[in-house]
Amino acid sequence: MKDLLIGIAKGLVDNPDAVTAEEDAINEEGVVVFHLHVAQEDIGKVIGKQGRIAKAIRTVMRAAANRKDMKIQVEID
Repeated sequence: MKDLLIGIAKGLVDNPDAVTAEEDAINEEGVVVFHLHVAQEDIGKVIGKQGRIAKAIRTVMRAAANRKDMKIQVEID
């Protein structure tokens, strides 16, 4: 899951070497939280206009998580 998130983000940004992701442990609700970090100048490219790209990233990640019977949440830091 983490590799999928990094792969998506690297395709969107100008500085793919600065893309990292952290995975938290499963919380009380059974949700795994992923934190995506990109370079400061690329944050707008990952969020998109009115958050459309960020929403699309979250949708793809949730679809992949459903196939593995997981609940996830993606936060862009």
